[in-house]
Amino acid sequence: MMTDRRSQMRAFIDERLNVRVKELQEQFPGVSVMTIRRDLAALEEEGAIIRTRGGARVNLDNLGVAEDAYRRRELAFPEAKEVISQKALAFFEPKRSIFLDAGTTMMTLARRIPDDDLVLFTAAPNIALEVLTRTRRPQVTLLGGSLSRTTLAGSGRATLEQLRSINIDMAFLSTSAYSVSGGFTVGNPYEAEMKADVIRKARRVVMLMTADKVGHSMPYTFAQMRDVDVLICEADPGEEITRLAAECGVTVL
Repeated sequence: MMTDRRSQMRAFIDERLNVRVKELQEQFPGVSVMTIRRDLAALEEEGAIIRTRGGARVNLDNLGVAEDAYRRRELAFPEAKEVISQKALAFFEPKRSIFLDAGTTMMTLARRIPDDDLVLFTAAPNIALEVLTRTRRPQVTLLGGSLSRTTLAGSGRATLEQLRSINIDMAFLSTSAYSVSGGFTVGNPYEAEMKADVIRKARRVVMLMTADKVGHSMPYTFAQMRDVDVLICEADPGEEITRLAAECGVTVL
């Protein structure tokens, strides 16, 4: 029984990459917190996981050399992504059409989307599947396109053609980097074009950005500060960015 539970716990952590003890309590009702912590200690001793403050994560050394860049990024800054996601949830309203970008911060948000009457659009198949498997009420539409192995995002002509035919009340976007001089940037020109089109279509744009992206720049700019309505970070992005946001009428959370 104990062995089965630990195997199930390991599989759950392997799937989620990062988990909190609270999530394990929900997954294993009737199992005490003390028992869960003992199970985590045993799994860590086996080398399957690494315990963190308040939870556990996959042991990256066991993922193998073939492990892709996306999964490695998903393990980075889990607390920051959690804070950002909780702030972003306040902007969800029923009966709205919402675009969800790709990326690991967006995946954290997708795992917490309310089970409401929403119309969701995304070019990321993993985001679409996450919402479909965790909710019943939202309508999910996956935009087609060429899939990036790095970001798991679709982009290209097919994506842009579909974007032209939809209306977006609110877009939740992510960025690979941000600098005052370069704006919001990514490393793929087709993804930059897609994000820029989403911004033009959306009535309101919410940018999700972890603090590690600040002060850096990638080759392709898809937006400037004036193009977004809300900027959500897990920490103060700095005086220069805060001042520019205020000048552009952008709310910083």
